Amino acid sequence: MTTAKTAKTADTFKAVNLGVLFAIEVGGLVAVGYWGFTRDLATPLTWLLGVGGPVVLAVLWGLCASPKAKYKVRGAGRVGFEVVWFGAGVAALVLAGAYDWALVFALVCVVSKTLAVIWRQ
Repeated sequence: MTTAKTAKTADTFKAVNLGVLFAIEVGGLVAVGYWGFTRDLATPLTWLLGVGGPVVLAVLWGLCASPKAKYKVRGAGRVGFEVVWFGAGVAALVLAGAYDWALVFALVCVVSKTLAVIWRQ
């Protein structure tokens, strides 16, 4: 019974990590949008950055990293893509002055993506 309970616990953690993976994907988009809307620019430009930045990231994710990606990147290319993609979210938070959130976001990304590699998610 202990083995079955351990397996169920592991499955639960893996399921939670899938949720975290989705949350950090959305979090990256939100961070870039937040950065765009906090710029001290004319209103049309803040809207362009606040909406356009996340749209660009979403399109890149859809083309290169989603399960149905047309130009799917794999291996080291995937790692590089995700470092840049999630790094954009971290950088956006830093540039917006949200240093604590940037640190938390970076740590959650590193832990969750590491677990995803270990668990082949």
